Amino acid sequence: MTAPSRLLPADIARVGAVGLRTRPLRAALSALGIAIGIAAMICVVGVASSSRESVNRQLAALGTNLLRVTPGQTLLGDQAHLPASAVAMIGRIPPVTSVTAAAALPAIHAYRNDHIPSYETGTLSVLAARTDLPGTVGAHLASGAFLNAATARYPAVVLGATAAKRLGISRPSPTAQVWLGGQWFTVVGVLRPVPLAPELDSAALVGWPEAISHLRFTGHPTTVYTRTRDDAVTAVQAILAATANPQNPNEVDVSRPSDALTAKQAIDTTLTALLLGLGAVALLVGGVGVANTMVISVLERRPEIGLRRSLGATRGHIRLQFLAESLLLSALGGLGGALLGIAVTTGYATYQHWPAVVPLWATTGGLLATLIIGVTAGIYPAWRAARLPPTAALTAP
Repeated sequence: MTAPSRLLPADIARVGAVGLRTRPLRAALSALGIAIGIAAMICVVGVASSSRESVNRQLAALGTNLLRVTPGQTLLGDQAHLPASAVAMIGRIPPVTSVTAAAALPAIHAYRNDHIPSYETGTLSVLAARTDLPGTVGAHLASGAFLNAATARYPAVVLGATAAKRLGISRPSPTAQVWLGGQWFTVVGVLRPVPLAPELDSAALVGWPEAISHLRFTGHPTTVYTRTRDDAVTAVQAILAATANPQNPNEVDVSRPSDALTAKQAIDTTLTALLLGLGAVALLVGGVGVANTMVISVLERRPEIGLRRSLGATRGHIRLQFLAESLLLSALGGLGGALLGIAVTTGYATYQHWPAVVPLWATTGGLLATLIIGVTAGIYPAWRAARLPPTAALTAP
């Protein structure tokens, strides 16, 4: 009895590649649809993962144990005030490791020179700051030095990153001065951006004693920054309002600056899900394109199918040939899309100064998706090709 004819895996790959070699432009365009879908999905996941990793590294470096105390509103809707003793009171809480304060001076503005009209403030604020502010909020200097016990008593100023750009001052020098409160202040330092206290970026910081002496500052802080032990953040947050203003704790707002970064992660996750859906639609369109290409290929290659059947090829051989062709077409598109997605993600992350992160599951899942699409798109064309009678195929025009 004659053993049934079988195709070896190498033979299946060879006959499956026949259609791709004979029609390279059509195959390339069909594979491009798959590649775009896979690249889009990998880019979405990769960019979101890179952004998330950047935020996680920021949180790890800056800490999530910073709490921010600000005055709220009175029962009548007026602006409340923090007591001048709020900093000292908060510093007595045992788990608190550091506490500092800043105070807005709403009637004072900083100008590059004394000829600029008073109404052109450039949205820059002036803050009275304690000398220990950088250590508590995690601020770092781009150049110069921060206020100290000596300079805090004189007309010296430290500029936030945004304020320095708007004032056109990149570094401190004896000639780097700003017009502030009706007198010249010498710039002694420029800060880098402060992620956990972005209000400092667009501010000019003057010493607490100098603000009291010459800028009509009353001594009431408008923002108190508090660092606590990591295991006591929630407990300290619950008692900060009553500690800062025992008489009117309802007039105190307490927030956690790191929550803003965490909220950004949540928004990114939602946006990622939306964009993944769009990538899936692109992938589906690519799959339809592969199926269309395979159906047209069957119609055009009916003489070839009839000849193979006449020479002894079984229906199973024909099915395998067209399934293999569909799989190869999808696999080429998937591999090209994966490489393109990784390259685009890496380039964008490098441009944004993020760590480039492309999860393995995204790449693996994308390639598996292309194989599933290849099988799905090739089932009907393969079945149709196998059902063609040899005589009808040979006599087809």
